[in-house]
Amino acid sequence: MKTVGGVGIVGYGAYIPMNRLRASEVKRVWGGSGTPIEEKSVIAMDEDTITIAVECARYAVRRAGIDPQEIGAVYVGTESKPYAVKPSGTVVAEAIGATPHVMAADYEFACKAGTEAFQTCIGLVSSGMMRYAMAIGADTAQGRPGDALEYTASCGGAAYIFGKKPARTLAEVEGSCSYVTDTPDFWRREHEMYPRHGNRFTGEPAYFKHVIGAAKELMGELGTEAGDYKYAVFHQPNVKFPIKAAQTLGFSMDAIKPGLIVPFVGNTYSGSTPLGLAATLDVADPGDRILAVSYGSGAGSDAFSLTVQDAITNDRRLEPAVSRFVDRKRYIDYSVYSKLRGKIIK
Repeated sequence: MKTVGGVGIVGYGAYIPMNRLRASEVKRVWGGSGTPIEEKSVIAMDEDTITIAVECARYAVRRAGIDPQEIGAVYVGTESKPYAVKPSGTVVAEAIGATPHVMAADYEFACKAGTEAFQTCIGLVSSGMMRYAMAIGADTAQGRPGDALEYTASCGGAAYIFGKKPARTLAEVEGSCSYVTDTPDFWRREHEMYPRHGNRFTGEPAYFKHVIGAAKELMGELGTEAGDYKYAVFHQPNVKFPIKAAQTLGFSMDAIKPGLIVPFVGNTYSGSTPLGLAATLDVADPGDRILAVSYGSGAGSDAFSLTVQDAITNDRRLEPAVSRFVDRKRYIDYSVYSKLRGKIIK
């Protein structure tokens, strides 16, 4: 799918909570061999998906340098929204000053809920229905005690504002592609606190079929190949999967390193690909091409091809880089983590 009239990212912002839980601390409590993940981010007592989304959105607005009243839509993609019935999008829109004449909604599609919102925003802006639209991917994911997910399920997010030329864009969207099937690899039923996963099915035919399928379809439509891209970003449920997907598609480790944040903050679910893309934009130069591919269990992938624009060079010091949030940390032990994530109720 190609845009009409040149749509691009005019602003982006990220946020990762300060608290960190080391993988060694999970191993100390539950045993096992552990994972290549060093640590993961954990929300504080006064944080949730909405507060993360608000932080991201404010950074994105300031970086874009626009009047929030010009934003026509605010969509929050998440699988850990604080309210079962009440949108997170309205709170974010109110907090950034975009209300009342704005579309707002929450998106759901497991870990690709944020990039699903990308697609809608790109379409709305490309059609001329609105000047700017915001998509956010944010989560406060958690895993069942002792489960493998407890090593990696973390918290964080990123927000993107899309606009259409002649707006100043940091990266132009060349095209996008979605690849979706009904593959039950990961799920959480109503009233269940923790998600379940299909173990050996989570890699193939779930993650790799969809990520590689979406990437190949998009590159085929655009007539590109791995060598045409400086960087590639893939959904990061762990360290191994994005590396394998990159190698299968012909990308080198150098191409994916800037966006590989999982070893340091864990899998932020709906925030995973948006955060990886933000980390890549933080270091990309004008003219660089970026391939970004998300993955959501259930299952599907969204792939995007972007070209970095000259405006990126004037944008570096405006708002905090992802690396700043990665480096800013405060370690907690398993008991504090259990309290903060609601595993222990007083």
